[in-house]
Amino acid sequence: MSLSKKLSEIAASPTLALNSKAKDLSAKGVDVVNFTAGEPDFDTPDFIKEAAMEAIRSGFTKYTAAPGMPELREAIAKKLRHENGLDYPGSQIVVSCGGKHSLYNVFQALCNPGDEVIVPTPFWVSYSEQVKLCSSKPVFVGTREENGFRLLAEDLEKRVSSKTKAILLNSPCNPTGAVIDRKELKKIASIAVENGIYVVSDEIYEYLVYEGEHVSIASLGDEIRERTITVNGASKAYSMTGWRIGWAAGPADVMKMIGNFQSHTTSNPASISQKAYLAALNGPRDSIHRMRDEFRKRRDLIVTRLNEARPISCIKPHGSFYVFPNVSACLTGGIRDSMSFSRKLLEEARVAVVPGSAFGGEGHVRISYACSKETIEKGIDRIVDFLKKRS
Repeated sequence: MSLSKKLSEIAASPTLALNSKAKDLSAKGVDVVNFTAGEPDFDTPDFIKEAAMEAIRSGFTKYTAAPGMPELREAIAKKLRHENGLDYPGSQIVVSCGGKHSLYNVFQALCNPGDEVIVPTPFWVSYSEQVKLCSSKPVFVGTREENGFRLLAEDLEKRVSSKTKAILLNSPCNPTGAVIDRKELKKIASIAVENGIYVVSDEIYEYLVYEGEHVSIASLGDEIRERTITVNGASKAYSMTGWRIGWAAGPADVMKMIGNFQSHTTSNPASISQKAYLAALNGPRDSIHRMRDEFRKRRDLIVTRLNEARPISCIKPHGSFYVFPNVSACLTGGIRDSMSFSRKLLEEARVAVVPGSAFGGEGHVRISYACSKETIEKGIDRIVDFLKKRS
């Protein structure tokens, strides 16, 4: 008996697979520097953990409304008004089991078989696979290293067709750290409105911007707001990756459909995690500021060190906690591509990175600096030694 043709065409996440391999080696006592992790190395703030424990103690362990607790959706609506210039009622917000789950819900609500979704490259590995799960087609539009990997409206417009249903935006970006500025977002918004296209705006790294500002594209006017679904969550801002809380906000008809869909798939996200995130939204922002300041210092360190590791070159990203160095000059002597480079680096130098090919960015690798400065120094020292031996 044959299994699902649709699922047979979906690849496992390369980032999770390589992170798992690095952790397996570490568990066996191998000293591995792991640069693959897409999560902050900071602990969840204590006041958030205490709110979760109080939820358990008080017996808040039952089902909630499928799209999330009303008070949590209202807290998210308040955050959007005060921080993003977006005015949504709680009924137009759906809380899900992580940002990845929220994105999946959005694509399922928007896409029909044969539709196209424009995805800028390099891209986070799950975007294209989630579009395929809707029997839709990801259409890639390239960004350029010399432009800081920022998406340009003129390049985007060339990929719009009669089949285009949505444009996917991720700013700040995983894996490049690119931040799209307000001027370019206005141009992109005009393209979407003029062509009747939805925008799916993944803003999970919104607090990790080091130069410039974070702008929610939906805030740029009523017309683009009615065509935008904004996705965000708890994982990066509050170091709550394992708590699995994400959310989406958008037009009433889209969000109603997502709420109905979720009621038949996962139902509500974990009640305890919802209480924890409610405390996070209502609590102090000190931990966010401290984390951002530390990540900025780490970014400056790792960019400087990587540019000393010739022939690697690395531009300075404006956001997130990743760098996307160019290793194309290292692809010699049996190393054919970024995948074989990453394998050799893990096998010979015990440094784990993610090949750029996983993100549609061949000739590069993704390095996460969500680790200590000491780990960064140690890892780059090993990369330098690796390159010296191969030269």
